[in-house]
Amino acid sequence: MAAEIVNPRSETHTDQEGGAEPLDSFDPAFALHRGGKMAVQATVPIRDKDDLSLAYTPGVAKVCTAIAEQPDLVHDYTWKSSVVAVVTDGTAVLGLGDIGPEASLPVMEGKAILFKQFGGVDAVPIALACTDVDEIVETVVRLAPSFGGVNLEDISAPRCFEIERRLQERLDIPIFHDDQHGTAVVTLAALRNAARLSGREIGQLRAVISGAGAAGVAIARMLVEAGIGDVAVADRKGVVSADREDLTDVKRELAGFTNKAGLSGSLEDALAGADVFIGVSGGTVPEEAVASMAEGAFVFAMANPNPEVHPDVAHKYAAVVATGRSDFPNQINNVLAFPGIFAGALQVRASRITEGMKIAAAEALASVVGDDLAADYVIPSPFDERVAPAVTAAVAAAARAEGVARR
Repeated sequence: MAAEIVNPRSETHTDQEGGAEPLDSFDPAFALHRGGKMAVQATVPIRDKDDLSLAYTPGVAKVCTAIAEQPDLVHDYTWKSSVVAVVTDGTAVLGLGDIGPEASLPVMEGKAILFKQFGGVDAVPIALACTDVDEIVETVVRLAPSFGGVNLEDISAPRCFEIERRLQERLDIPIFHDDQHGTAVVTLAALRNAARLSGREIGQLRAVISGAGAAGVAIARMLVEAGIGDVAVADRKGVVSADREDLTDVKRELAGFTNKAGLSGSLEDALAGADVFIGVSGGTVPEEAVASMAEGAFVFAMANPNPEVHPDVAHKYAAVVATGRSDFPNQINNVLAFPGIFAGALQVRASRITEGMKIAAAEALASVVGDDLAADYVIPSPFDERVAPAVTAAVAAAARAEGVARR
């Protein structure tokens, strides 16, 4: 007799002592996660021995032989062209920090289902039990033949920069660290619309970013690429400037393409007269510093769960306020970007994701708002069904224009 297949979702678990109430009884989040949030589903039926002989041996041998002779056929006859690896080492998970690979897996599963739900892209969560840069790079390189792209997730800075760079150098598939670039794309989209609402161009704005980690560096780079008037970045020790002697290599490079005004001192000093505040670091910005910003300023306080500036305070001084939370208007949420970006890149078999593709994604995302633009609506909802198609089409077109598309 065949062994009974048990659905883990149907089991009731108690603690090791026995008799304690299952966690599911107390919290709907645990109930939703029971047994995991994902499963593998076949795209072809196996109803009889003929189907079996085609899906597996001997029929599968023909496909294997063809791919061996013409490797590009792997994109046509396997899942490679439509599947992304979501890779983490668990060192910078949400606001939880370094919690390890096992504890990060629920987040990676969540990321994978967002890929599918919002972009139609299949994704596989991969949590690595190593934190060494060389080991992570080598592991991902060896896994790459199975995937059409790699989404790096929740890897701590500054290691995340080197891991992404080295993988981009060694692989000819899209490598995308969403904590950096997804955040930057959505931020730029919101900023473009805020500027449009105020009748200004992005080149007229001076921005200050709080946080020189993964997101802060990527946002600064994208704003410069998009033509921002000036942008300064502050870390815990103050404005990242060329005269500081304590900068890491990443921050030294950052100082080289930001802060044209030559600002120094604290974050609060830099905010005086600034048009834009972008927070990606946590902590609290004093109300006096927000009050010192230029008239009609924009405050994007994106730390979760506690924004650097509470919206009630920000609204006293700012024309547009955005946060990273879903319970306030104008949520800066990466899910607006990464599903469509990967869908577009995979659609044309892009060899990489360029700055131009990311800017195209931001412009497409901003355009979804259209004539409905308002102070409390500078960025669309993740549930707006126009978002993913718009971003997908823009990214695919940009890939073709920049010569990285292969179909």
